[in-house]
Amino acid sequence: MEFQDRTLKCIDCGSDFIFTAGEHLFFHDKQFKNEPKRCKACKGQRAQQLGLPQNAYNKVETTAVCSGCGKETTVPFKPTQGRPVFCRECFQQNKKVAPAPSPAA
Repeated sequence: MEFQDRTLKCIDCGSDFIFTAGEHLFFHDKQFKNEPKRCKACKGQRAQQLGLPQNAYNKVETTAVCSGCGKETTVPFKPTQGRPVFCRECFQQNKKVAPAPSPAA
């Protein structure tokens, strides 16, 4: 079964939003019967009013400066003071360079 992007109208603000093919597939896999009724902004406002998590995984997105290259990046956690924060590229580079843990003697 092939799904296509569809334009829907938000019941709260009346603006058009895209119900993507990927979202459509997700709804189909979860056997949801109804399409989404609210745009992302209105869905977030409603969740906040109801005291619900703002996203499915309840992640925090924080803007930080990469300790490796100095560029601004977004990370899916709240950084701990004193610990380095890396952008995706620097993180991948450090991951390749990091020594393997030595076996316990």
